[in-house]
Amino acid sequence: MSPILQILAYVCLCAGVQSVHQVSWLPCLFTDEHVFLDPDGHMRTEHVPRDAVLQFGQTGDPPANPHAVTFLVTGSKLDLRRFLEGAEAEQLECELRRYSTKGVHDIRWPVQGSAGQEHNRWFSCTLAHAKGLFKVTGFLRHPSDRPPPDHQEYHSWPAIRDGETLVTSVAMVIKTRSPSVRAALGSGQKLHCHFSADHKGPNVTVEWHRRRRGEVTRLFSHAARSGVAEGSGVALRALASGDASYDLPFAEVKSEATYICSVSVPPLLGALEIDLRIEEAPRVSLNIGPALSLPEGGEQKVSCHAENYYPLDVEIVWYVQDAAAAAAASGRRVGAPLPKELQNVLLSSHRHNQDQTYSLTSFFYLQAWPEASGRLFTCSVSHPALRMPVKKSFVLTVEERSDWMLKLLGGLVLVSLVAVLFLLLGHLHSGNNSLLLLLCSYHRTLSCCHDEEKLHLGLERTLYILKRIDET
Repeated sequence: MSPILQILAYVCLCAGVQSVHQVSWLPCLFTDEHVFLDPDGHMRTEHVPRDAVLQFGQTGDPPANPHAVTFLVTGSKLDLRRFLEGAEAEQLECELRRYSTKGVHDIRWPVQGSAGQEHNRWFSCTLAHAKGLFKVTGFLRHPSDRPPPDHQEYHSWPAIRDGETLVTSVAMVIKTRSPSVRAALGSGQKLHCHFSADHKGPNVTVEWHRRRRGEVTRLFSHAARSGVAEGSGVALRALASGDASYDLPFAEVKSEATYICSVSVPPLLGALEIDLRIEEAPRVSLNIGPALSLPEGGEQKVSCHAENYYPLDVEIVWYVQDAAAAAAASGRRVGAPLPKELQNVLLSSHRHNQDQTYSLTSFFYLQAWPEASGRLFTCSVSHPALRMPVKKSFVLTVEERSDWMLKLLGGLVLVSLVAVLFLLLGHLHSGNNSLLLLLCSYHRTLSCCHDEEKLHLGLERTLYILKRIDET
């Protein structure tokens, strides 16, 4: 190997060792149990929270906190820190509990401690990333020379004093990188689940269950000893390396459930829950285009459609602001005018689609008044599947009535002009001077079509001349 490759290999090795051993101890919550009989003779369990420390080291190391219960994790084939993916101590949430084997004491764990310690006391340790990136459950074995009771051990747990140190080792670990999954409709999802034991060829049984609305369905099962597999979704070859991930090929609304990966190596049984939630973003549209022109006093129903979304919680809000001011303030964070929320907005009922998604319409009746011209109307739709609200907008233009009156009067002038021309043809032979007056009147009338008052006067003069011509 070349010197450069040797240096790179050494750097990678050192980085790996550093990432593994960067956590030397963790503050934990030890949920202890006190079992007792109530006055009615019923057995009750009281959960007692206690301060504890999960400490990594060797037998004889001083405790990091002498006042708390210390679970000293010594070396074994499983290093719990290797499953933490380099997370810092402040990013981890740690909880320790006693673990009951449910009265199964005749199964000897393949890896035992020193002579005379043929019995085990078990604890579970759950480490969760604060941002939900992973969740790890490890089973800690505490060798003991004290035989377990004939009845189930949780009836009379051995007392643990504050400041006591329990020397343990990691016997089995189960981990998921997907404790919570958000899936779009039609997408494929891989629900991660991985397990490891401190000995080769464990008698392991892997199962997947789905819990939805109180009903539990088994999806997959495989027993290593018999080789029998039932169901689908897990690659059998991957199980040999501890990969028990479940493949969901096509997500539907009915796929939304809690999925449970359970791994059993007797007398231990570990299970991790994975919450899968369907989130489908709405398709947003308006019933009009980006520009709307209405005559003064007109009315238009404006609708904003949010379609095919899931889950149900969607919010639709209408805003209005001056379009010119909004364009001028575009890109500015300071000093931009805030839009006002419309109040006269109505909502339709939620429509349930065939694919179990929902649709909703928000609408209002827009009155076209002159002061509303040039305003920007925006529909904003928010939904859990959207990082930011989806917005659809249009600009309103109100056409004033005077423009319509001028167009109408101009049309009347043209119609009357055609009629007069036919009338003039009948009087050409008479040589009447009124013809000249009429032509002058029409010239003046047409030259002032842009002025409403002058146009009225011109029309009156023209009608007067027409009357004189008719009399002659």
